[in-house]
Amino acid sequence: MWHSKAMPELPEVAGLRAFLDAKLRGTVLAKVQITSFAVLKTADPPYAVLEGRTVDGVRRFGKFLCLDLDGVHFVFHLAKAGWLRFTEDPSPAPLRPGAGPIAARLAFSARRTESSDGGGFLMGFDLTEAGSKKSLAVYVVRDPQEVAGIASLGPDPLAPEFTREVFDGILSAAQQIKGLLRSQSVVAGIGNAYSDEILHAARISPFAIAKTLDGDSRDRLFAAIGGILGQAVESAVGKAPGELKDSKRTTMRVHGRTGQQCPVCGDTVREVSFADTALQYCPGCQTNGKILADRRTSRFLK
Repeated sequence: MWHSKAMPELPEVAGLRAFLDAKLRGTVLAKVQITSFAVLKTADPPYAVLEGRTVDGVRRFGKFLCLDLDGVHFVFHLAKAGWLRFTEDPSPAPLRPGAGPIAARLAFSARRTESSDGGGFLMGFDLTEAGSKKSLAVYVVRDPQEVAGIASLGPDPLAPEFTREVFDGILSAAQQIKGLLRSQSVVAGIGNAYSDEILHAARISPFAIAKTLDGDSRDRLFAAIGGILGQAVESAVGKAPGELKDSKRTTMRVHGRTGQQCPVCGDTVREVSFADTALQYCPGCQTNGKILADRRTSRFLK
C-alpha cells in the first residue's frame, strides 16, 4: 500500500523549488505567522525581520528548501508528514496557535517594481504537518550553512561534482547499500522511496554490502541514480505542489507496491518491515529469487 505520508525527497523538493521560484521571485514577503513554535529551530535573527524583504530566489539543499530574502534565509524541511499548500488568495485573518495542521503561513505582496495600493496579498503558502509526531523544521538564518542539516550534507547526486570517482569513494563503506544511499551525509536528497526504485533499476539487493559490489553493479547503480532521479525531477518540475504526490506515486515500480506484480520480471514485489518504516524490492530482479526475511523476526538473508 502506498503511504500518503511518504517523505518528500529530492525530486519533489526540486519540483517545489521550481514552482516557488517562478511564483515568488521578486515578490515581497509581507507577513509571516509561525503557529507552531516547536517547528522554529532558530532565534537569531527573529523571524519578524523577514517581513518587507524581497524574494531573491529559492534554492534546494538536499531535502531542504531555502527562500533568499535580501540576504536573510527562510529555510524549511518538510520531514515525513509535512507539506506545502500554496494559494493565490491567502486569508488575511490571523491564525490561532496550535489550531489544526498549519505550522507556518507566509503571505507575499506585489513586486517592489510594480505599482500596488498595498491592499492585499498576491499569494502565499502554508507549511502543514499531519499526525502527532512533529518533525517539520523551520530556520531563519543569515547563511544556509548555519543549518546543521545543510552543512553536513553529502554531494547532490544530480550535481556535476557527483562523478563516478566520487561514487566509488562512497561505495568503499562496509555498509548495506540501502542505508548508505539514504544517509544524507553521504548522498543528499535520496530517501526511502527513491532508494527502493534505484536499487530495483540497478538489480541490486537492498542489503548488499557497498564495498563488495563489483564493477558492473557499480555501473548499473551509478546509472540508476542519475536515471531515476533525473526522470523524476523532469516529471516534477512544472507541477503545482498539489500534483506532486500523485506524480510520485504513479512512477514507482516497487516502492509502495507490496504484493503487486513487478513490471519488469513479473515476480511479486515483497516488503521488509522495520520499527517505523518498510522497504520494497523484487526478488526476481534483485535477489536471485530469494526472499529477504523480515528484520523483526529473523536475520536478513543475503
